[in-house]
Amino acid sequence: MAKLFKNHINGKWKASASGEIFENVNPANCNEVVGRFQKSNAKDVNEAIAAAEAALPKWRATPAPKRGEILFKVAELLLKNKESLARDMTREMGKVITETRGDVQEAIDLTYYTAGEGRRLLGETVPSELKNKFCMSVRMPVGIVAAITPWNFPIAIPSWKLIPALICGNTVVIKPATDTPLSVVNFVKIFEQAGLPPGVLNLVTGSGTEVGTPMIEHDKVNLVSFTGSTDTGAVIASTCARNMKQYSLEMGGKNAIIVMDDADLDLAVEGVLFGAFGTTGQRCTACSRVIAHKKIVKKFTDLLVKRTRSLKLGDGLLAKTDIGPLINESQRTKVHNYVQIGKNEGAKLLIGGNYATGKGCKNGSFYQPTIFADVASKMRIAQEEIFGPVLCIIPCNSFEQAVEIVNDSKFGLSSAIYTRDVNRAFQAMETLDTGITYINASTIGAEIQLPFGGTKGTGNGHREAGTAALEIFSEWKSVYVDYSGKLQKAQIEHD
Repeated sequence: MAKLFKNHINGKWKASASGEIFENVNPANCNEVVGRFQKSNAKDVNEAIAAAEAALPKWRATPAPKRGEILFKVAELLLKNKESLARDMTREMGKVITETRGDVQEAIDLTYYTAGEGRRLLGETVPSELKNKFCMSVRMPVGIVAAITPWNFPIAIPSWKLIPALICGNTVVIKPATDTPLSVVNFVKIFEQAGLPPGVLNLVTGSGTEVGTPMIEHDKVNLVSFTGSTDTGAVIASTCARNMKQYSLEMGGKNAIIVMDDADLDLAVEGVLFGAFGTTGQRCTACSRVIAHKKIVKKFTDLLVKRTRSLKLGDGLLAKTDIGPLINESQRTKVHNYVQIGKNEGAKLLIGGNYATGKGCKNGSFYQPTIFADVASKMRIAQEEIFGPVLCIIPCNSFEQAVEIVNDSKFGLSSAIYTRDVNRAFQAMETLDTGITYINASTIGAEIQLPFGGTKGTGNGHREAGTAALEIFSEWKSVYVDYSGKLQKAQIEHD
């Protein structure tokens, strides 16, 4: 029988009050149960939040450099355990081992980087308009953070939330996705080994309805940090607004790569291939649209289809595998339904378009890499997030039209352009309405030292990673020190 894992509340591993469990299966082999996890409920959530509340005064009073020292230990332990963490992640999430190693490495990089903020957490000092008066701003913790994380980056995305939240002096309750709880359990164990005090970080596994909703609605939670679907994000935004609590949302994308007539086509093909089919298309930054100039669209498409045919599907732990499974059967059905929609809309199916059932794929949620040509920008497959290995190729007549097509989306996360024209490159940086733009690179591969996030329906204006993450997890306090020994009135008296 698969190992049983428990919640982590106030420094202790304990079973849910519900007495129920759920199984986590390997999407590459649905007969393999990776682990059994707590099917938690509101009582567990309340206990975890109470632990976070009790731990908050001492943790926020811990000097930020000391908080940083603990997080440096977390980074060291992540580095030490990188391979075992990656292998567990591939077993429960499905993406190939090189990508899960990258997932862990992203958490390592972010933890080292953000732990250093314990000796900065910069504010401002500014001159006063009055004599004998000192003015400054400082960062204060928000309080208790509810972190709700997705399954596609089971350690990297939790690190984006946990590390900045903790360095700023907040306490946290995290709910991982039900498809990938093991990675977050492993992550929390590392915090425990690093010496994080009890109650500062609490883990509750379970469904969005039974765990996520009580977390969001709890009156002691000061901030909800969520990464996931736009529909769920809209519900969270509405709930938080009604309860006057802060929220940070990182949601969907319909990311596009422009391939101009002067592009290095071999380079563009490799970038599109990685962007569209890396992580089996299950990234919020995945390339799902290519806008190719009509002068090169046929040649580019032929090269891309040829390279796509060479991709090998299978278990992500095998070195020969290029593409792993989709996360579960529900997602595979969703992807297949969108393929049928594309056919019905009149798009031309060039390759793929069906379940993958060949050698090594029979017991998993595999789907063929799929490319549609002759796609119109208003088709549903060109507008709606599919979150799978489905790529649309849209022809264009000019750079200006390409930009127009990219921006014709309710999302605005990532974009890219392949061109040798430096003027076009800079025009793209200025005119593409996305939070991230790449020049001669794919839409995926963001680095942790820069802000991550998007415009329009992708988020609510916050950015994760880099120092921008501190804006989510801290609040500004302006401080005025008057040492004149008399009442001075700003904007009124000036001597």
